[in-house]
Amino acid sequence: MVCPLANVEEVFKSEFGAVYQCSRKNCYWLEFQNTTTSFKVGDFIRFKKRIDTIDVEKMLCDSSRSSDFEIVMPFRTERCFILTVEDILNLRDILAGAKFILELKGTVDAIMQRGALFTSAL
Repeated sequence: MVCPLANVEEVFKSEFGAVYQCSRKNCYWLEFQNTTTSFKVGDFIRFKKRIDTIDVEKMLCDSSRSSDFEIVMPFRTERCFILTVEDILNLRDILAGAKFILELKGTVDAIMQRGALFTSAL
């Protein structure tokens, strides 16, 4: 559960989980598999990159039992993710959606700032 004292905004949500941004603690909260995990900004980016590098095709083609899941332990968290192929794809969807929204928000903010500067110059 996200800290009740935190100031969080929903970044992206799907039927499989969500990402929230906490401006008070400058971190992200990931809700996935019925748990919530807090990430510092840099750790969140590293975690997304780690999930993106998992070779799903290899997992699907390999018939050994060890390829049925991937274990991911994010840096500076107490959380251990045990992910099936379906979990990996769902998590990638959540993380990609969050990244898109954050980039979009940054672009809109930059445009608004330029518009404000242009307006004040008139």
